[in-house]
Amino acid sequence: MRVIVLGAGLLGTTSAYFLQQLGHEVTVIDRQGVPGAETSFANGGQISVSHAEPWANPGAPFKVLQWLGREDAPLLFRLRADMRQWLWGLQFLRECTPARTRHNIEQIVRLGTYSRDTLQQLRRDTGLQYDQRTQGILHFYTSAREFDAALAPAEQMRALGCERRVVSADEAVRLEPALAHIRPQLAGATYTAEDESGDANTFTRELARLAQAAGVQFRTGCHITALRTAGGAIDHAEITNAEGRFERVRGDAYVLAMGSFSPLLAEPLGLRLPIYPAKGYSVTMPVRDASAAYEVSLTDDEFKLVFSRYTSERGDRLRIAGTAELNGYQRDLNPVRCEAIVRRVEELFPGAGDTRQAQFWTGLRPATPSNVPLIGKTKIGNLFLNTGHGTLGWTHACGSGRSIARIVSGLAPEVDFAFTGMPRTAAPALLPVT
Repeated sequence: MRVIVLGAGLLGTTSAYFLQQLGHEVTVIDRQGVPGAETSFANGGQISVSHAEPWANPGAPFKVLQWLGREDAPLLFRLRADMRQWLWGLQFLRECTPARTRHNIEQIVRLGTYSRDTLQQLRRDTGLQYDQRTQGILHFYTSAREFDAALAPAEQMRALGCERRVVSADEAVRLEPALAHIRPQLAGATYTAEDESGDANTFTRELARLAQAAGVQFRTGCHITALRTAGGAIDHAEITNAEGRFERVRGDAYVLAMGSFSPLLAEPLGLRLPIYPAKGYSVTMPVRDASAAYEVSLTDDEFKLVFSRYTSERGDRLRIAGTAELNGYQRDLNPVRCEAIVRRVEELFPGAGDTRQAQFWTGLRPATPSNVPLIGKTKIGNLFLNTGHGTLGWTHACGSGRSIARIVSGLAPEVDFAFTGMPRTAAPALLPVT
């Protein structure tokens, strides 16, 4: 078949790669000049199966109320005259029950484990290099309450096969000596040795290069303006090409992988995707004092930050990313939030990074209320979804791309997951898609 992939971020590029591997003729369309130039550009870098507890959990409503009005809050819900935001918020509250939280953790862990295995196999097969580290991920806690709240989800993850083991503060420092500075504040930690980290942007561009060499066509600088139907199926994608001309691009099947912009393209087709942009921030800075900088990828759950380190011929860099701001499609930098991240880094690892050379970035993460992505079929027979991955797009990219390639090809997915439009009973959060 000829398959048109809409979007050249992590999800679009992995979809295209695996579709080509199954013998399809693939064209990828994206408005940016190169793959991976938006949400996949400067994320936190973690392949974190262990980061499976969704934002929507029983403790979330109280925290959100506490954080209202705080510019530096880890999760900032900036209320707008935006019906999509309010509907998303109501669905978010529905997902905060213990039963829904357990269900969503199950989905996120299953897809994450499969995706991590797929990434590792892809790396063995292709030799891809992207500043990866395979030293695991350490979640640390400076709040006893936060640590205690993490124990039950970690136990559920272990039951699902994610070996997120609980460790003492002393063992956390042994695993990552850079935490010695805050040893008196550490309440405890969890460690997942199988988790990884790496530069998602480098990975995306290198995989796109391999896909192009295998015959995938990337049409960059092209704005997708609409999907047009005829006879109950997508007839063509309407685009404005790099020269400014309107074109109709036709295929046998279409994969919607446009992140936060997916619902805007789907809504005229009668598909209401429960996705809202959650603006995330990141800071990248050169390492100033290697002895003070962390080696293991870290997660600071209390402040909703993740820490990765990239070391290659391009230099030794720290990447710190996180927080979420629900404020529509604005990508402007909020100086207060940028400064809060840098302040936390200096509290934890004083002098490790060169803050004078800090580079700030924001990206719109396509968040579903449940944190479970939308992958699979729609009620339009030749339109498929690979979107809504929120903060876990890098973690879930390879498994999602391989799964949607199989679904488009009429093959059964290899992982037990609530794929949209599939026989398995889907989660309630996925129902509006059908």
